[in-house]
Amino acid sequence: MFQEYKLPKESFIGGWFIPNNICDNLISYFKKNKNKTVKGSFFENSKRFHDKKIKDSIDLVLSNNVDKEVLDYRTALQTVLDLYIKKYPKVNAYDKFNVQNIGIQHYPKKGGYKVWHFERASKLNAHRVLVFMTYLNNVKKGGTCFKYQKTITPSKKGLTLIWPSDFTHTHKGQITNQEKTIVTGWYAFI
Repeated sequence: MFQEYKLPKESFIGGWFIPNNICDNLISYFKKNKNKTVKGSFFENSKRFHDKKIKDSIDLVLSNNVDKEVLDYRTALQTVLDLYIKKYPKVNAYDKFNVQNIGIQHYPKKGGYKVWHFERASKLNAHRVLVFMTYLNNVKKGGTCFKYQKTITPSKKGLTLIWPSDFTHTHKGQITNQEKTIVTGWYAFI
C-alpha cells in the first residue's frame, strides 16, 4: 500500500506516494520524447493562450498513450484514486468518470503555473470532477499553494495528489530556481 501524506481531511486534498521508479521512468520518457513536446498553455474564457508570465512549461501530452511507462503510472494512479475514494466515499455518488487528459509538464528554473487558477472554470471544462498531480522530482520550496486551504504541498518525488476541480481548490505553483517536473490531468465524466 502507498504511504499517505497527511493532509487535513477537511481540505479534500488527498496525497499518497507512488514508487520512485515510476517517476524516474516518466522523466526518462519525457526526455526521450522531447520532439513531441509543446509550449505550455492555459485556457481563459474558452481560448488557449501561451504566456510565460502565467504558465512557463514544456508539456508532453500522454492521453490515449499505451506505452509501458504511462500504463505503469496509470496503474499507480488508480491505486491512489481508490485510496482517495476510501477517504472520501461520497465521491462514489458521482456519475461514472475516468482520466480525461494526462500530461507531463516540465518547468524550467523560475518556471511554473504562476497565477491562482482552478480546473473547472468554463463550459469547456465543466465535466471535470477531480484533479490529479504527481511530483516527479524533489524541489525544495517548489510545491503547490492551495489558497483557501492555506496549505502548501511539498514537491516530493512520488507524492500524488487528488483534489476537487472547483474554485474551492484555487491553487498555484511555488516558483523556484530549480527545475520541476510533474504529471497531471483530470478525471472527467464519461
